Amino acid sequence: MEPFKKITSIVTPLDKVNVDTDQIIPKQFLKLVQKSGFGKFLFFNWRYGENESKKSDFILNDSKYENSQILVAGDNFGCGSSREHAVWALLDFGFSVIIAPSFADIFSSNCLKNGVLPISISQEIVERLQQESDPVEIDLENQTIKTPSDEISFEIDSYQKKILLEGLDDIAITFQYEDKISEFEKQSKVPSVL
Repeated sequence: MEPFKKITSIVTPLDKVNVDTDQIIPKQFLKLVQKSGFGKFLFFNWRYGENESKKSDFILNDSKYENSQILVAGDNFGCGSSREHAVWALLDFGFSVIIAPSFADIFSSNCLKNGVLPISISQEIVERLQQESDPVEIDLENQTIKTPSDEISFEIDSYQKKILLEGLDDIAITFQYEDKISEFEKQSKVPSVL
């Protein structure tokens, strides 16, 4: 997992509440065995019509948002089933930050395990950010969202902040305790009776 760096990007406003993981990545696309390749299926049923033609009225099909790394969505984002593929699809599409008033717990945990920063912030601020047309800066180290006219603080657990800043996935975290694990294994060996 890559360490989280300061991000400056325009925001993609997704003015929908209760977006569940099946809407983020429909079940028929869960067949890939690697974490990449899911971005093209992100919000598939909202992005595409018959014959997989792009729907012009869906926000992700607007070229203005093509390189956006920040998705600003409605309340209860990532609800539904616990599929980690939803985060993989968002990340593969290019989003590194998801901002919403609230997230489903498992979705939020999956974000953190994959290097995506979920920022839970008030509905009022979400609505302001969804109207922002200039680039926004996300500074995890200082826990701020900077717009041309405002600086907004956000909360994050100190341990979650550390793993994002250092790019630590579950395996990397385990390797930090390699010496202690080895010592425990040495002390726990049962003598052979042979």
